[in-house]
Amino acid sequence: MLRGSRRYRLTGTGAFETLFRNGRRREGRFLQLISVPAARDIGRTGIVISRKALPLAVDRNRVRRLLRVRLHEARPAIERCDLVLRLKKRTARSEFALIAAEAARLLSGITADRESP
Repeated sequence: MLRGSRRYRLTGTGAFETLFRNGRRREGRFLQLISVPAARDIGRTGIVISRKALPLAVDRNRVRRLLRVRLHEARPAIERCDLVLRLKKRTARSEFALIAAEAARLLSGITADRESP
């Protein structure tokens, strides 16, 4: 597990509901990124992967690990946002690298939005 990652985790149904209700959505082929300004000093993140999208737990965990790494890499630039990354559709194992690349692209879009006036 990434060092210090627990304090960056979005937990509780209420936190997710607020994001899903009020968040700004960015769509990719595999992922949906939902963001709002952080409710706390440090932004938190959540990852949503349904059993329908990836039936095997080993696959869900692998994608979660890949997404956590991308979130960790983007961390300094996204600290002022609460985020949810949601896998939108069923995906083959051969496309997991594409999911990680898409996550990096969507996260860089957030940093570009913050830097523009």
